[in-house]
Parts: sequence; structure tokens; C-alpha cells
Amino acid sequence: MAAETKHATQEITAIRRADGESRTLAASLPRLVLEARRIAANVIHGLHGRRRAGAGESFWQYRRFVSGEPAQSVDWRRSARDDHLYVREQEWEAAHTVWLWPDRSPSMAFASKAARDSKLERALIVTFALAELLVEGGERVGIPGLLTPTASRTVIDKMAQAMLHDDAGRPSLPPAFIPSALSEVVVLSDFWSPIPEIRNMLAGLSSSGAHGTLIQIVDPAEETLPYFGRIEFIEPEGGGTITAGRAEKWAGDYVARVALHRDQIRAETNKLDWLFSTHTTSRSAAELLLFLHSGMMVSKGSARIATVKAGRVA
Repeated sequence: MAAETKHATQEITAIRRADGESRTLAASLPRLVLEARRIAANVIHGLHGRRRAGAGESFWQYRRFVSGEPAQSVDWRRSARDDHLYVREQEWEAAHTVWLWPDRSPSMAFASKAARDSKLERALIVTFALAELLVEGGERVGIPGLLTPTASRTVIDKMAQAMLHDDAGRPSLPPAFIPSALSEVVVLSDFWSPIPEIRNMLAGLSSSGAHGTLIQIVDPAEETLPYFGRIEFIEPEGGGTITAGRAEKWAGDYVARVALHRDQIRAETNKLDWLFSTHTTSRSAAELLLFLHSGMMVSKGSARIATVKAGRVA
């Protein structure tokens, strides 16, 4: 019970700190760079157009006027060039939905002396900042099992409040759900879960054709195991303890196991054309935010091109 109370306190502190840090991060990013990437992406795929008639600002096509339609829908300029009446249809522009999952499990609270933030704080800061940037760009953002997709300008407040009042468990991986085919999924976790669990998660999230990105957030100490002498390692999620008589002798095997684990994750994401990358908490949060934002712009553009080449529309 004491461990659960300690983790709950750590999480509340992390959420409150991330709330402030994320706003500063989102505001301080080079806006011109982000805007340039968005403009370039929009040239390729046109504001996420769904290529069907509806409310929007982009012209799609002219079609014949149908008896019974209101006269104000007629495009008189186009109709003047022919013997028929025509209606100008706009392309329906649907807001893109992005699902964000910051791992809030106990293992994420770890922070060594070389880290700028704990893994939990870094995941929350980047999640909040990315959500704000996406909403400003007209997207909808949600958290699986916690917050339905929203385009609210107060998205950070909504996320923070949802987490602070969440009395459910703290799983390492997102709950099972099937996002729509046009959705984007971003999972930020340390991904120390067994490969079969990660494989099952990917199978569920990708089953509808949604695209996604996995970001493994790790502490610098988890990269190299920089310990010497007799060390007791405690697994924070009920895995018990293990004692190393001379921890420095474990480093070589440990680094090899970490590399193998990442190769296995990358193999799974490559099968689905998802992205996988790692981020160390000794590095800048802005660096990760820019990577995620630009990567999402590229993936949307690629999806749009693939749809056109296939001769069909989403």
C-alpha cells in the first residue's frame, strides 16, 4: 500500500509539473519550422481532405444541379458556360484524430542523476505539448480509455484533470481498442514489457489500418547500466528484487539484451509500417516533440499519396 501511495504522489507531482512545462515547450518551439512543415505537407495532401462532398473550403468538383435543390447552391458562373445548371461541391475536411498514450506505470517514475526529468515527467510533458500543437492545427486529440477525442483549446487542462481523477490501474501499454483507419496513434513508454505483449498491442491498434509511432523513453542509466559493486535492483511493478555482486560485470550482457529487445520491437513495427524510435531523458524534450510532429506530417502526406496512386479515396 505504501508503494502505491508513493507512486500516486509522484504521478500527481509529475502531472502538475508537466502541465506548466508543456505549455512553455509548445510556445517556445520554432513556430516557423513547424509551420513550414505543415504547409509542405498540405501541398501534398490538401488539409486531410476526405474526397467527398461536404462542408469545407477546398473545391472538389462541379456536378449537375438536381431538381429540388435550393437555387442558391447553383454556381451561376460555371452554369453560364453550358446549357446545364451546375453545383460547386467543396471537399469535406475532417479533423484528423490523434490518440496519445503516455505510460504512467510505476517504472516510469525512475530518474537517475544524469536525467533532466523522470521518464514519467518527460512522457507527460511531450504528450501535453504535442496535444496543444495538434489542436492548434485543427486536429482532435484523445487518450485511450481516459479522454475522448477533443479539439478543445483547453486540451492540456482536460488531459491533466482526467489523469488526476483517474482511479484505474496504471498499465504500461494502452488498453485494447480499435482506432479508425484514418487515426494516428502515439505511444510513449519505456517498453520494457515482454515482446508478446507489445506484439498483441500492435496487432490490435493496427487492425483497422491506423498508423502509429512508438517512442521508447529511457533514463540514461537504463542505456548503459553504469553501476559498480554490489547493487540491489528493485522491479517497481511487482517483479521482485535481484542483487548483483559486481554490477559492472553485468553491463556488457545488459546492453546486448537491450539492443536485442529493441530490434524485436523494430521488427514488429516494420511489419506494419509503423515508426519506432528511442528517446533518452538526458536529451531535450523539444527534440522529441519536433520529431513527433514532423514525423506525423510526413506519414499523413505518404498516406494521402498512396491513396491517390491506388485509385481510390479514404
